[in-house]
Amino acid sequence: MTKKLGYFSLVLHSHLPWVLNHGIWPHGTSWLNEAAAESYIPILEEINKVIKQGYSPKLTIGLTPVLCESLSHPSFINDFIGYLDQKINAALQDQHDFKLNNYPIEHIKLAERWEQFYSKIKDLFLEVYDKNIIGAFKELQDKGNLDIITCSATHGYSALLSRESSIQAQFKIAVDNYKKHFGRSPTGAWIPECAYRPGYKWKNPITGEEYERSGVEYFLAKNGIKYFFIDTVMLLGGKSMGVYAARFPLLQQLWKQFASQYNEKPLDFEKSQYESYLVSSSSPQNPVGVFTRDEKTGIVVWSGEHGYPGCAEYLDFHKKHFPGGHKYWKVTHAKSDLADKMLYWPEDIPRKLDENAGHFVNLVKDVLRDYNDKKGQPGIISAMYDTELYGHWWFEGPWWINRILRWIEDEPEVDLIHSRGYMEKHPPNKTVQLLEGSWGQGSSHWVWLNDWTTYVWSHIFECEKKIEDIMTKNANTSDQNLIKILKQLARENLLLQSSDWPFLITTWSARDYAENRVALHFENFNRLYTMASKYANGEYIDDGEWHFLGKLEIEDSIFQDIDIKAFMKE
Repeated sequence: MTKKLGYFSLVLHSHLPWVLNHGIWPHGTSWLNEAAAESYIPILEEINKVIKQGYSPKLTIGLTPVLCESLSHPSFINDFIGYLDQKINAALQDQHDFKLNNYPIEHIKLAERWEQFYSKIKDLFLEVYDKNIIGAFKELQDKGNLDIITCSATHGYSALLSRESSIQAQFKIAVDNYKKHFGRSPTGAWIPECAYRPGYKWKNPITGEEYERSGVEYFLAKNGIKYFFIDTVMLLGGKSMGVYAARFPLLQQLWKQFASQYNEKPLDFEKSQYESYLVSSSSPQNPVGVFTRDEKTGIVVWSGEHGYPGCAEYLDFHKKHFPGGHKYWKVTHAKSDLADKMLYWPEDIPRKLDENAGHFVNLVKDVLRDYNDKKGQPGIISAMYDTELYGHWWFEGPWWINRILRWIEDEPEVDLIHSRGYMEKHPPNKTVQLLEGSWGQGSSHWVWLNDWTTYVWSHIFECEKKIEDIMTKNANTSDQNLIKILKQLARENLLLQSSDWPFLITTWSARDYAENRVALHFENFNRLYTMASKYANGEYIDDGEWHFLGKLEIEDSIFQDIDIKAFMKE
């Protein structure tokens, strides 16, 4: 009889900020279009292929509420079709130009492949998924293949929000939105950036004010969430370079400045990332389970230089052919200059994917075998990644997922399982205390809170206090005009809290765009706050302010059924 080594759980976190009506290219709606075309639809297609091949794939996928709202919005649906047509036409134009300028036949064939790729994505979107990407994921969950987890409403960085009402609102609205899109309550949640803070007497990093706080898990439990996910260091101690350094080289340089100030925490080997636990909480009657990211299987995918995406044969992410923006070159070498990139050769890809998938499956078995030998029991690997890594950053990634799902299911020593299934089969019975941190550099909050982003948090903290005060005072109003103002005030507050803005400022990847979005939502919030305060006091509101409200209700038309009571003081 084959010995059962343990379980493997692939966990994908899908998220983009609200970009509809806020720019197109290079920053804005193009992000959403690219992710849908290169990641979300290809991954859906590969999972469905695996099912058609007679397998029963199991994986966990997070879809943030703001992403669900974006992919379901009519403006995305119409724009996405136009985007796909542009990519198809660009491939046709490349074919024409390559022929006209006597390019080698290999260039022409690659242009034809791009035409075929985007034509297929368009066909899948229109004919197979009926323009409903979220519905396609829901169907896979209803079949039992997926465990779809939620996240805070706009990916607000829970560990740094200064008000209990802010964290409660982020998760309350998330759960409400999940029910809207999936017809059921979520059981699991991804906390943004895996950023966890336990309960203690917290000191506001901007104002210096100190007060007792509940841990993040308290708000998960309050909203019916049964489990969440953390990075390794928050369970075991130590320090980490984080998951983003490979993709954002500036972080490596900045990290050196920060590392001298970082105090490494001692390791505690009594706990293991290959077990699930209950989190010690100020609300022990509602314990929440936790899964921990496995670094050993993580690094071979996350690292653009040393991991699979950095293999010479794969499509290079950075070098593009303009005006269409299609990619025709391979990685060649992770440190190659763009001018030295060699032509992409599709025929090399299946063999390389087989090699990488085989290596990964053997690594999974080795890790589980080592744990089993030490502990005498099966363990679980939670392999956690950003969904957009597959397809967008690593073009061949969805095909690799196809192999992983099939090959691990074929392994008699390993059970392929999703997080909800594991929790139902093996409910945790050990309680642990977690360290504060994130999956950023040093496992700290530094990527999101530093000298460059302090002003962002000053804005957020100011708005948190204002919205808590005004909602506590007026949340029970029956005046429909005041309710309209308060709902839009709540939307602008949530959009300001997105963790994407400080992240993009720190990484310089879209710094101007992020700074503009912070300024915009802060200005929108304060103008609406003044409007709501005056209206609630019976003061006259001129027509210009009502037009302003109507404009925002179109531009930031997220969470139509938003619950303003969620923002009341605890």
